[in-house]
Amino acid sequence: MKKSMKFGIVAAIAAMVVAPLVPAAASAAPSPTGLAHGVGAQHGVGHGAQPHATPTKSGPTSIAYVEVNNDELANVARYQLANGANAFDVAIIFAANINWNGSKAVLYNNENVQATLDDAATQIKPLQAKGIKVSLSILGNHQGAGIANFTTQAAAQDFASQVAATVSKYGLDGVDLDDEYSDYGTNGTAQPNQQSIGWLISALRADMPGKLISFYDIGPASTALSSSSSTIGSQLDYAWNPYYGTYSAPSIPGLDKSRLSAAAVDIQNTPQSTAVSLASRTKADGYGVFMTYNLPGGDESAYVSALTQQLYGQAATYQ
Repeated sequence: MKKSMKFGIVAAIAAMVVAPLVPAAASAAPSPTGLAHGVGAQHGVGHGAQPHATPTKSGPTSIAYVEVNNDELANVARYQLANGANAFDVAIIFAANINWNGSKAVLYNNENVQATLDDAATQIKPLQAKGIKVSLSILGNHQGAGIANFTTQAAAQDFASQVAATVSKYGLDGVDLDDEYSDYGTNGTAQPNQQSIGWLISALRADMPGKLISFYDIGPASTALSSSSSTIGSQLDYAWNPYYGTYSAPSIPGLDKSRLSAAAVDIQNTPQSTAVSLASRTKADGYGVFMTYNLPGGDESAYVSALTQQLYGQAATYQ
């Protein structure tokens, strides 16, 4: 999707969000590696492929969405803390789409997403070599298909299989689910239902053991998950607030605050002072994740460093 469309919708909603919507859950200590011990996290390994292979840090897992229509994913790996640890722990390719082919939902990559995947040798593997996880964001494409309107468990499984095949083919570390721009009902498609997102998450977890599954907490799928069983929520690794410049934790049974980001920062549009405040609150309140969006090309180390000082007590440099 075009960045300008996402900005418009998010900015309008963000203006109405002024305080957390839910109370904080019971605290859980952040992982010293910067990766929360979720379903898809690798335990006892740290950031590198070998134990203690690279420097570690203590604090929230840091997320960086990259709009690959405009910027290179590889830029995520260029930010480093003073002790050599990665400033960011998870990089998310934004974004693949859910298209409707007349009978079912199909995974679609635009030319920029596909180019990023095809160029894994320079865009993906160097991040992974440093211990940064790489996920693929998936959202609607105005064709009526989305994560909230699978009408049967079999339909959700079919789409999950497509996603899992892509994750496997390109050596990705997981997938991020985003319930935007689907235009449910278009092309004769179904309206959202309560079961769809749970079917999809369960199918993805079965197809991708050990991989990350995160959720951008917006749309009908968000409403369904907020009242779902903890069995479904516990199959997610992370979820985060989607409204940039605000602080409001998702409420999903089965996900405690060690796997939630109450903060949402758009690096190109959230004022640095606001972002620093959100980082400070994240650390003080014990949330285990800090989500940023729209990391641009070039050196933004002054902005990123202001965040890492709050989150990890270290400045960040651009290598």
